[in-house]
Amino acid sequence: MAKLKYHYNPETLSYSRIIPKKGRHLKRGLLILLSVLLTGFLGFIVLINFFESPKEKVMKRELENMKLNYKLLVKRSEQHTKRLIELEERDNNIYRQFFEASPVPNEIRVAGFGGVNRYKSLEGFDNSKMILNLTKQMDGLSKRIVIQSKSLDDIVKMAENKEEMLASIPAIQPVKKEELTRMASGYGMRMHPILKIRKMHEGMDFKAKSGTPIYATGNGTVIRADRSSTFGNVVYIEHGYGYKTVYAHMKKIATRKGKKVKRGDIIGYVGNTGRSVSPHLHYEVHKNGRTVNPIYYYYGDLTPEEFVAMQKAAEEEGQSLD
Repeated sequence: MAKLKYHYNPETLSYSRIIPKKGRHLKRGLLILLSVLLTGFLGFIVLINFFESPKEKVMKRELENMKLNYKLLVKRSEQHTKRLIELEERDNNIYRQFFEASPVPNEIRVAGFGGVNRYKSLEGFDNSKMILNLTKQMDGLSKRIVIQSKSLDDIVKMAENKEEMLASIPAIQPVKKEELTRMASGYGMRMHPILKIRKMHEGMDFKAKSGTPIYATGNGTVIRADRSSTFGNVVYIEHGYGYKTVYAHMKKIATRKGKKVKRGDIIGYVGNTGRSVSPHLHYEVHKNGRTVNPIYYYYGDLTPEEFVAMQKAAEEEGQSLD
C-alpha cells in the first residue's frame, strides 16, 4: 500500500493531503528502468571484456590445438618432402642411369597447377594465408608423389625387360678388331677430307679392306637400308630404349628395311660409296635423338687396355675419311 503524504498549513493550522501529479509515477518508473538497463549494459561490457564464457574458453582451446596441429602438419610435410627429394635423386642418378633411361626433369616434378585459381574458396578468412600455404604445400607434395610413382612404374618395367634391353644396347664394334686396318678417326671436330674445313664428325671411322663384314652392334629393327648421296649405301637400326645406330659407305647392303636383326648379324660390307675417300665404315650411335661418342659402347668387345689404345688413336687422328 502506497504511503499517504500530507501538507501542513500554518495559517489554517490544518493538514491537507498531497495528491501526486499525473505522470509522475510513470516518469519515475522509466528512470528506474533506464538505470537498470544501463547498469546491465555496463555489466555486460565488463563481462565480455574481462571474463571468458565457457563457450569462449572451449573455442580458444580448440584454436590453440589447431595451431599446434598446423605446426605439426607443416613439419611432417617438410620431412616427407625431404624424403621424396632423396628418392627423386636416387631415381634420376642411380635407377635411371642403370637402365640407360633419361632422368625426369625437375621442371616437371615441381611444376605448379595451371588454369583458374583453385584456392579462391580459401581466401578471405583470418587465417587464409596459413591455410593457403599448407594446402599448396600438400598439393605440390601429392603431385610429386604421383610423378615419382609413375617413374618407379617405368623402372619396374625396365627391370622386367632388362635382358632384352641389354641385348638391344649397342655393345660391340661393328667391324671385328682383327679385321681392322686401323682406327681412322674418332668422334669430335675433324678436318673434312673433301670440304677441307673443320666440322663435327658425329661418328667413328673404321678403316678396313673393301668387303669386310659389318655387324649389327645390338638387337633391333632395320628402319633404313638404301643409298644416300653423302653416306652412300647406308643402314639404320632402331634398337629401342632411345638407341639408334648408323652404318655408312657400305660396298653392299646385306639386310632390308623392316628386318629384325640380332647383335652380331652381318648387315653389310665395308666399301667406299658416297662422300668417302677410301674404304671404311662410318659408324654412329644416337641416344634419344642425339649423336653420342660410340667409343663408350664397345664394352662387349674391348679390354680396358684395348679401350685406352683405341681412345688414344681416335683422338690423335685429325682428319676423318668422310
